[in-house]
Amino acid sequence: MTIQRICTKMPRTNAQSDFAYWQTQPYHLRLAALEQIRQEYHQWRYSVQPRLQRVYTIVKR
Repeated sequence: MTIQRICTKMPRTNAQSDFAYWQTQPYHLRLAALEQIRQEYHQWRYSVQPRLQRVYTIVKR
């Protein structure tokens, strides 16, 4: 799923806040946008795809 870019031109006095816009969007679009932001941040910050870390447990027998 990709997020569509929407551009509307309006006077600044009539502009909605970002919060008001995202409150009008369904939850699955908000989650998709959040996931895209998270992936872009990890790519920018760490230059790798995020993965689960390996966890090792040493058990004495």
